[in-house]
Amino acid sequence: MKKIHDYKVFKCFSRKFKIGGVEPPPYVKLIFAKYSGGGAHMETAQLRRFLVEVQGEEGSTVADAERIVEEVARRRQNRGELTDHHLPSLTLDDFFHFLLSDDLNQAIRTQVHHDMTAPLPHYFIYTGHNSYLTGNQLSSDCSDVPIIKALQAGVRVIELDIWPNSTKDDIQVIHGRTLTTPVTLIRCLSSIREYAFIASPYPLIITLEDHLTPDLQAKAAEMISVTFGDMLYYPKSGCLEKFPSLESLKYRIIISTKAPNKDVESNSVKGEENSLQKEGDDGEEEESPREEVCDDDLLAELEDEETVRAKQISLSSCISPIGLFGLRTAHRWDNESCEDDEKSSSDGRPGQTETHPDYKLLITIQAGKPKGGLKSALSIRSNQIRRLSLSEQALEKAADSHGADLVRFTQKNVLRIYPKGTRVNSSNYKPMLGWMHGAQMVAFNMQGHGKSLWIMQGMFRCNGGCGYIKKPKFLMTKGPHKEVFDPKRTLSVKTTLKVGVHMGDGWSSDFSPRHFDSYSPPDFYLKLHVVGVPADDTKKKTKVIDDNWFPVWDESFVFSLTVPELALLRIEVREHDRSEKDDFGGQTCLPVPEIRPGIRSVPLFDKKGEKYKSVRLLMQFEFL
Repeated sequence: MKKIHDYKVFKCFSRKFKIGGVEPPPYVKLIFAKYSGGGAHMETAQLRRFLVEVQGEEGSTVADAERIVEEVARRRQNRGELTDHHLPSLTLDDFFHFLLSDDLNQAIRTQVHHDMTAPLPHYFIYTGHNSYLTGNQLSSDCSDVPIIKALQAGVRVIELDIWPNSTKDDIQVIHGRTLTTPVTLIRCLSSIREYAFIASPYPLIITLEDHLTPDLQAKAAEMISVTFGDMLYYPKSGCLEKFPSLESLKYRIIISTKAPNKDVESNSVKGEENSLQKEGDDGEEEESPREEVCDDDLLAELEDEETVRAKQISLSSCISPIGLFGLRTAHRWDNESCEDDEKSSSDGRPGQTETHPDYKLLITIQAGKPKGGLKSALSIRSNQIRRLSLSEQALEKAADSHGADLVRFTQKNVLRIYPKGTRVNSSNYKPMLGWMHGAQMVAFNMQGHGKSLWIMQGMFRCNGGCGYIKKPKFLMTKGPHKEVFDPKRTLSVKTTLKVGVHMGDGWSSDFSPRHFDSYSPPDFYLKLHVVGVPADDTKKKTKVIDDNWFPVWDESFVFSLTVPELALLRIEVREHDRSEKDDFGGQTCLPVPEIRPGIRSVPLFDKKGEKYKSVRLLMQFEFL
């Protein structure tokens, strides 16, 4: 049934547009005619042939086709759409309904299918940064709500900053020395226990930025032990020398932090204790941008970045009451060591206290501070598992000068990347550089919506959305001369992805008639962007379809890929506006290794990554 929408023209006139329902585009009609033998119905045997030949589902059986036919019939009957149906077969409208159903005709695989028996360093891990913040890094509320949302989305690394409360008799989670409002640690731990494995059974890692006295560390240890009980995993030896397999760590919670031996209330402690609380850290002092390097060639440049950060923060009205309180420039690389934490602090200053033993026992992945430069920080030690944290800026410099060392380091150890300190609005950075160098934990502000987060969300739709993705084999192996993957090297084309953009549907259901344009129906077009190694990074777009809620593009694009294992296809729909900025019409990001060939339904998401109820694209994928 067609609807009529009125659109204003000037003040006194209006234009009327008939808005019909979505219809099968020409290409779908041709496919149906081919596989139905020119008849009005596609039998189950014919549907099976379509699934095998077009969709690439070689294992499909007639029974699979029958289940699809029955499910389509059930859904259309429930919606009162079924008019001309003879089981077991599909009409053209039935067939079109099947193609547009993103749960029956998914564009990517939805089950866990990677090998999950390897140790943790063999995987990319869905990682959050300052997971308790509801908004910006300086004045938003701290809450367990964003933690719950992250866990529901499949995030596997949650970060908590723990500080004494005002009376120093309890523990709160807060972005210290900012205007953020605190939440109690026990509330966060309780929510984590309830939601830890709601989206994935694989291990949850909690990174702690610890600013506690030994007495409060003991209290934290009791809270953690009582709250998590047998879910908690930690090595009985007190030092992790080898990671267990992910499969063996199902439904386990791991604590990761530097075991501090400094009294945070001592006025003798440098830098990290008396600074404006940084935008990213996990219990290791490396998290402030002032602490990113010790190599002389990088130090000067990052000190300039520190000056930029100071200017940006001083201009922020939301932190004017606290100013640039105690900003320091103590630079260092931090990594993990089971030995360094037993000794005095690296600056050798007095006023230190030992970590409470009960608290330290619970720390599975510990962090320490090497006394050498970057080369030493990235050295491989046979008897230690280490985790090194770098800011996004430090990663860029390290990738430029020590790229091979980064890749080697991540073959046994864990590398974590975090946002630079100037991202006070909780924005994010481009994650691909970290993944190209094997970084397991590319930490993101999950409330920082934008293109970078869309890429992150798309990446972790891989492997059934379980939060762990097996790294490509080339990142975990060495050549005959111990050479490793070089992201800078341009390789030959490994595969070619052909993308067909057929049509779109659902905007008329999910948006008001004048959401995009007060004067006419929307003018949609599609932007396609392959995100990957530099040689694979490519952008293309479709033509604009004017005045149509159900645009049919029927265009094809070809992308040559040298490293398809790391590539993602980012898709964004825009509504062309001749006088203002083009409107947003939906987005998604598909990991190329997960894409299923054939004609597929591609659901779209809003700017926050929430799936639209009805908006979707009909696309076709082929690997040449």
